[in-house]
Amino acid sequence: MSTTRKIIAMTNNMEPRRALVIGATGIVGQTLSAQLAQLGWTVYGLSRSKTLEVPGTTSIKADLLDTERLVAALRGTRPEFVAFTAWTQRSTEAENIEVNSAIVRNVFSSLEAEQSVKHTALMTGLKHYLGPFDHFAVGVVPDTPFHENESRLDTPNFYYAQEDELFAAAARSSFTWSVHRAHTVFGFATGNAMNMVLTLSAYATICKEYGLPFIFPGSETQWNGLTDVTDAELIDEQMIWAATHETGHDQAFNIANGDVFRWRWLWPRIADHFGIQWEGFDGVTRPLEARLDNAEAASIWRDIATKHRLVEPDISRIASWWHSDADLGRQMECVTDMNKSRKAGFLGFRDSADSFFRYVESYRSAHIIP
Repeated sequence: MSTTRKIIAMTNNMEPRRALVIGATGIVGQTLSAQLAQLGWTVYGLSRSKTLEVPGTTSIKADLLDTERLVAALRGTRPEFVAFTAWTQRSTEAENIEVNSAIVRNVFSSLEAEQSVKHTALMTGLKHYLGPFDHFAVGVVPDTPFHENESRLDTPNFYYAQEDELFAAAARSSFTWSVHRAHTVFGFATGNAMNMVLTLSAYATICKEYGLPFIFPGSETQWNGLTDVTDAELIDEQMIWAATHETGHDQAFNIANGDVFRWRWLWPRIADHFGIQWEGFDGVTRPLEARLDNAEAASIWRDIATKHRLVEPDISRIASWWHSDADLGRQMECVTDMNKSRKAGFLGFRDSADSFFRYVESYRSAHIIP
């Protein structure tokens, strides 16, 4: 029996359970909302500016930093399960801490009066072990594979600030919690700040249209070393499992697909999938941002979108060059240990190559790439 089917059996009752997904239009929030709705939950999907078009989900538009309007927007939702799948990027980690801890704090203060929350899931990531972007992998970092019981780094980190807000709210309102530390997420979304599948698909599309080689942009370590990634749907399955199983309560869990691979193995397969020539690591990193984050690339994508009748002509909503550069440019091995959640009873997994190409085809079917 699949993980999802097991969850169905545990959540199927006469009175639909109620969930609130923060960041419901994002790369994880979209699929989480869809999974919950399919399982029979009443789902409220909150985002700042867009409507979530998922059957069975009620969209809520609200600015998470506008406390007065947030209270009004959430009044009457009475969720028993709250999932945080969104974050806001600022230019410094001090600003990231200020705004992202406020997001968590504001949601809980808006829900506190109705006292409906029974479990909250918070999505974070491997920067818990590696440090924030502006202090990335500086100083002593844990050995790989990363384990959940590692001490926090002696560096300010908005993940830590969000956790502290979560722990304080759980203590005040007596609900359980779970933290889900993902690696690079493969999923379906546009306008997302961290979307490697769509970023590499856009890059491959440009290479194909103009007869350019598909050049690996990252480091020698990432080209030759082992790595892992996380399928968005798998994060969602782990979140729902943690919310509905006692062994998932009050715990932090890594979440990765369960396999490992080398980019020198996957890169040629991506090139073959798009019908293009490829080049591997050749002595130096060759970042995408330096080559493609410019007006010329934006114009090229508009032409491609017109030619192929694509739905999104704005390359800035398609590609997150900086994020893929950051992940692929790391100078250290990044793999995660999944034994803790396996021992607790979560046995979900994905094949990472299958995951990548499944999302590529989803983007093609949605006319986001040709």
